[in-house]
Amino acid sequence: MEKTSKDHRALLNQGEENELEVFGYHTQNLRRALCLVTSMLTCGVLQLVFYWRPEWGVWANCVPCTLQEADTVLLRTTDEFQRYMRKKVFCLYLATLKFPISKNSKDPLVADHHSVINQAVMKPELKLRCIQVQKIRYVWDYLEKQFRKVGLLEDNNSCYDIHHTFGLGLTSEEQEVRRLVCGPNAIEVEIQPIWKLLVKQVLNPFYLFQAFTLTLWLSQGYIEYSVAIIILNFISIVLSVYDLRKQSVNLHNLVEDHNKVQVTVFVKDKGLQELESRLLVPGDILILPGKFQMPCDAVLIDGSCVMNEGMLTGESIPVTKTPLPHTENTMPWKSHSLEDYRKHVLFCGTEVIQVRPSGQGPVRAVVLQTGYNTAKGDLVRSILYPRPLNFKLYSDAFKFMVFLAVLGVVAFFYGLGVYMYNEIPPRDTANMALILLTVTVPPVLPAALTIGIVYAQKRLKKQKIFCISPQRINMCGQINLVCFDKTGTLTEDGLDLWGTVPTADNCFQEVHSFASGKALPWGHLCAAMASCHSLILLDGAIQGDPLDLKMFEGTAWKMEDSNTDSYKFGMSDSNTTIRPGPKASQSPVEAITILRQFPFSSSLQRMSVIVQLAGDRHFHIYMKGAPEMVAGFCISESVPKNFPQELKNYTVQGFRVIALAHRALKTGRLSEVNRLEREKVESDLTFLGLLIMENRLKKETKPVLKELSEAHIRTVMVTGDNLQTAITVAKNSEMIPPGSQVIIVEANEPEDLVPASVSWQLVENQETGPGKNETYINLGNSSIQEGERGRHYHFAMSGKSYQVLFQHFYSLLPKILVNGTIFARMSPGQKSSLVEEFQKLNYYVGMCGDGANDCGALKMAHAGISLSEQEASVASPFTSKTANIECVPHLLREGRAALVSSFGMFKYLTMYGMIQCVGILLLYWQLQIFGNYQYLVQDVAITLMVCMTMSWTHAYPKLAPYRPAGQLLSPPLLLSVFLNTCFSGIVQVCAFLSVKQQPWYCEVYRYSECFLANQSNFSTNGSVGRNWTGNATLVPGSVVSFESTTLWPIITFNCITEAFIFSKGKPFRKPIYSNYTFSFLLTCALGMTIFILFSDSEDLYQKLEFIPTTTSWRVSILVASLIHFCVAFFVEDAVLQNRELWLLIKKEFGFYSKSQYRIWQRKLAADPTWPPTNRTEYSDDGKNGVYINRGYENPEQAPKGKLKLRGQTTEQHFWTRL
Repeated sequence: MEKTSKDHRALLNQGEENELEVFGYHTQNLRRALCLVTSMLTCGVLQLVFYWRPEWGVWANCVPCTLQEADTVLLRTTDEFQRYMRKKVFCLYLATLKFPISKNSKDPLVADHHSVINQAVMKPELKLRCIQVQKIRYVWDYLEKQFRKVGLLEDNNSCYDIHHTFGLGLTSEEQEVRRLVCGPNAIEVEIQPIWKLLVKQVLNPFYLFQAFTLTLWLSQGYIEYSVAIIILNFISIVLSVYDLRKQSVNLHNLVEDHNKVQVTVFVKDKGLQELESRLLVPGDILILPGKFQMPCDAVLIDGSCVMNEGMLTGESIPVTKTPLPHTENTMPWKSHSLEDYRKHVLFCGTEVIQVRPSGQGPVRAVVLQTGYNTAKGDLVRSILYPRPLNFKLYSDAFKFMVFLAVLGVVAFFYGLGVYMYNEIPPRDTANMALILLTVTVPPVLPAALTIGIVYAQKRLKKQKIFCISPQRINMCGQINLVCFDKTGTLTEDGLDLWGTVPTADNCFQEVHSFASGKALPWGHLCAAMASCHSLILLDGAIQGDPLDLKMFEGTAWKMEDSNTDSYKFGMSDSNTTIRPGPKASQSPVEAITILRQFPFSSSLQRMSVIVQLAGDRHFHIYMKGAPEMVAGFCISESVPKNFPQELKNYTVQGFRVIALAHRALKTGRLSEVNRLEREKVESDLTFLGLLIMENRLKKETKPVLKELSEAHIRTVMVTGDNLQTAITVAKNSEMIPPGSQVIIVEANEPEDLVPASVSWQLVENQETGPGKNETYINLGNSSIQEGERGRHYHFAMSGKSYQVLFQHFYSLLPKILVNGTIFARMSPGQKSSLVEEFQKLNYYVGMCGDGANDCGALKMAHAGISLSEQEASVASPFTSKTANIECVPHLLREGRAALVSSFGMFKYLTMYGMIQCVGILLLYWQLQIFGNYQYLVQDVAITLMVCMTMSWTHAYPKLAPYRPAGQLLSPPLLLSVFLNTCFSGIVQVCAFLSVKQQPWYCEVYRYSECFLANQSNFSTNGSVGRNWTGNATLVPGSVVSFESTTLWPIITFNCITEAFIFSKGKPFRKPIYSNYTFSFLLTCALGMTIFILFSDSEDLYQKLEFIPTTTSWRVSILVASLIHFCVAFFVEDAVLQNRELWLLIKKEFGFYSKSQYRIWQRKLAADPTWPPTNRTEYSDDGKNGVYINRGYENPEQAPKGKLKLRGQTTEQHFWTRL
């Protein structure tokens, strides 16, 4: 039984973001027939339920079985949403191919012994079992007993496998097999037919509820309002369908060209062949001709090329790709060394700008992934299947709507009871009771909640902030922590050269200042600066990383492309040549030719090149990178002894410091150079010196950080730069306020018998240099004084320390994060992990960055803001065309305003339904209802106008020092709805009872003769009374009565009151009067209601089905409404919205925030030993004296924050649950 349960369930994409549980089911004909009959008997309602809940359909039609026997699978996401999908298992038959295939189980179908294809084909049937999930095909692996992805080369191929198994190309037979199994290399986005989009919209549960409501209203004769709602819904649906269709067409057009590229592949034993890119399969050899758009993901195996990866990263900086090294080890190719494997991969959708053959033939690449498995396919899938937002507002809104529906059901039974008690015919009783069911949930509620977001999006667009995920705007209103990248975000993008510090005889020499105007003297330092970069010459202009460009310009050398014919091996080798410019210093070398590059990587923090100096037979290696990293690759004798002090001297002043190193290669043959591995090249180098660059703060940085600080929004720096530089920039920008202490956290990996350790070192003696804005930092042994403990300290650490803490001191990490401000030398994966860890502490995290290194963090954050010139960056939900951090407070202000508008709209529409419901319940007591024109005035002239214009109020220009409420189900909001319902109910009940006590009152539907005889006494205008002859004889369900005439203006005044008091301005929005349209419409609504109340127009009263009353009674109604307004306004503004009062209540009753970061802050504030200073701690003793967090064993992977015990997950069958 246990084995059957295990075989029934498996995991797809284990450990990945799109991880899914898959369960096997077998369709049972008897159950299927029963469901079909039930669907017919229920007129399709059961099928509709199965459409909304596919898992119920599977449980009802199928029985559980092993995945190997399943004809249907049920998939469930492993995230907090637990969404279900149903998929049919289909089969592919290799017998349909035009060539014979061996049916012997020992003969492999494809040469790649790692390929799942060999393990997925059933022999002798030659059949594969497949499922297609979110555009990705999976085949059943009979050996592993699980579904495995096809359309890609397996990751466990080694470098040797890729070069030797695929290096000569695939046979045409193997290509055909792979085409059948993997499918076409196409990213096809179907343009959804309009009818299909329309059906999907209409089958939304809320639209069906509206259809039921409108059908009921039309049957009761509420034609005008029903038609108005139908028109509004029709417009809403048409606009939604138009928008979805437009998105579908745009996405289709965006990817369509990808499927029509002509490519050249090398086929084994047949040579070069041209074919359409859709016919490519994993393992094909792709020939790169020159400028070319990649139709697939491929790994470069011969030659190098320069790519534009702007489509993926938003940056148009050229990226150099190098060939996969020739190694004979059996390690998977992605992890054969510490090198970043992405530097070998050409991603689908990116553009080849330049190719550089190695001299052994054309530039070649092996196809890695095709179709939707590619980087571009993954991007398109993320658009087609976006991850749901887990925002409290939306889950609370759903719960609240369910509660309102429950109130509707209670009202339904009340109406049923009243009408049955009065022995009204069953049909009329049912109709009248059903009307009450539809009152409490206003039809415009979902649309109204999105209106505020739409208006906020338009306002953001005016600020040049573009949004591809509008639902996140509300989430921005809750942001309380913002992470910033440093270079290009807080500081200027371009660096200015300050000087060089060369070394000689193991000592630093005199600084060469670029400000002096003197040319940089010739030497290996100059050669390194001229050649160690990834710049390219494109159409006569030098392009590349701004830092590389600035460094190269400092040498005054010039660049040119040369075809080096001296190394001809079938094709000319295209290399970049550097020559001295007219302003360069005298040099004995006429030219430097760059033969090979090992590109810069964020994780490696270095780059190196192999060059040849003109006239020199030997080759030379130059390296540049992070000083600590470069020094580690140098011969210790060449590194000055005072290197740490000299480095700190510059980094504490905020300079960007780069180290350079050199070595002469002994080999003299180019063929050997091309086969050298990076690890062998980057060793035993000679330290050349330091390049010092200035990185100034942007003028907007300091005021923005100050504004965020005053708003009590935490700011954190996450950078790839040096730790000391980051600390200085944080102090200069006042991210770390003056007088605050900085504690550097340094963690070390375990070594031999010494366990992992973490030490805290206090940065002290901040001294400002005379006449300079420079901060000098010394590390001392003092400790934080008792009175200075609390929030006046900030932790700073490097990416290496963060990694060690994650592995060995995970329980310590939250304590550090609640006061961690500076995270330096962080890799892209570590940035994403840090954002995720902050989120686990219940922070709402914003991330602002400008580079490719920030993409993962931008996507992970609640609100990622990319500073890019493009209108929409695929890397983040928000993109600012203004390249500074002023966009952050703009976004937060609009987010807060949108959130407050959504809450106000929700409260208003809830109150509107409740107020109407109270009035209708009172009228039902005597079998009466409001007239359709009475509803029409309230619904269209007031409520609809309020919904359309309430959210037009702009955001308040100053960020408040606290956030708006983030939960609908919070005491202030629930009390607001409850108390306002009570106030309105009291006024309505009092009016309802009072009117019955008036001397001129009579129960119209019971005593119609009395009404006609005395009607002239009720009017202040005799003509009205004499001419009123209609509706004298009334039946149950009638409209005309003194009660409805009294209650209608009270309800209308109440609605206007609620619209006013829920349109709160300061501190998150501008005052209500600044929203001219809303104020005008609200004033008009008030004036119209007063006019109707005091008017004696016979036509108006007949149309609205009112009875004229005495002026004194009308004045009483107005006074009662005014009193209600004063009470409601006072309670809402002075009590419910009084933040100080609620804080006092929380304090008195001991209520504290349940957010994890608040809990930690309280714990640490009470801990006299925290923060630790100038001490070292070791990890807990376990096996070998070291405790290791298994969630983060691969140093190059982003840490996985929380390991789930997935093996224990089981699924109960539908009938078992019953």
